[in-house]
Amino acid sequence: MSESHERALKALERRGRLRSLAARRGLDFSSNDYLGLAGSPELAAAVTEAVERGVPIGAGGSRLLRGNDAEHEALEAEAARFFGAEAALYFGGGFMANYALFSTLPTRGDLVVHDELIHASVHDGMRAGKAEIKSARHNDAGSVEAAIATWRASGARGRPWIAVESLYSMDGDRAPLEDLMAVADRHDGMLVVDEAHATGVYGDEGRGLGARLEGRDNVVSLHTCGKALGSMGALVLAPARIRDFLVNRARPFIYATAPSPLMAAAVRAALRLSASDPGRRERLAHLVAFAGRALGAHTGFAPSGSQIQPIVVGSDQRATALAAAMQARGFDIRAVRPPTVPEGSARLRISLTLNIDETAVAGMVAALAEELAAEAA
Repeated sequence: MSESHERALKALERRGRLRSLAARRGLDFSSNDYLGLAGSPELAAAVTEAVERGVPIGAGGSRLLRGNDAEHEALEAEAARFFGAEAALYFGGGFMANYALFSTLPTRGDLVVHDELIHASVHDGMRAGKAEIKSARHNDAGSVEAAIATWRASGARGRPWIAVESLYSMDGDRAPLEDLMAVADRHDGMLVVDEAHATGVYGDEGRGLGARLEGRDNVVSLHTCGKALGSMGALVLAPARIRDFLVNRARPFIYATAPSPLMAAAVRAALRLSASDPGRRERLAHLVAFAGRALGAHTGFAPSGSQIQPIVVGSDQRATALAAAMQARGFDIRAVRPPTVPEGSARLRISLTLNIDETAVAGMVAALAEELAAEAA
């Protein structure tokens, strides 16, 4: 390792930002397995059945070579019907899918206006693309429209692309999708909605917060499969010609080994569970409401209203110390620090899933209240 690498690691350590891998321990308050499907007998049975009928573990190549398995195509057809879009394309993960979308679809002369809190995968995709990039204030459709108007006034003639998350992964708040859709319509724009943290949890049968917008010719959505759907990969839902363009031009799709066909079978099973078992979403909604009341009553932190609850404490060191204290008490809560979140907003990211119950939540809130009080003393 070079001296510059060593200096960079030491600088991260001094600032309280050095990352390391930590084993799972304690009660799950950090995963994105919102519906508890990752270890469910239903998905295990689906994978077992797929193995028994000869579905291979590995794809053996990219989709454009010999890696295109019947399970991939069956999933894409089923996902398009489930979400109400014209076509679907299965990627190995959400990061890869977002990178592919934003490095491929907006072209030279176009504009991408992104929410200031958009995911890192979108930033990396935009930087690899050729379109102009502008940031808009968080959840502010007026800021998005102003950015487009300024760009048009400069003489630009391309197409604007609006990039948002439907439910933000670090704050747990929702985007004003109807207002953003109206902006896209007024400016002949495309709306790209990352549903990563809403898929399976919100919308009719778990179709996401933007379900009503699916199927429009100026909407592209991304539904990840490794969060509430409990498996792996990501589905891009789009008009058929956009899917065709991605197959032909998206380097992360063309040059990557295809996802495991077994995972495609697992995702199909998860989609069917999402449609047939609303009880999971209902139980999670009750847990979210319970946690919100408890946090408000005992810690003073306002509930986010979703399964993602940030506890913003400010400094990096305070966030890491508080996370370590909670982990020592048996609650697997992790600290999130810049650059993942804005400077000065280091936090605990509390995730609510069906891997825990109200008793666990009550214990976690009591412990958190005690740790916060000890800090203040």
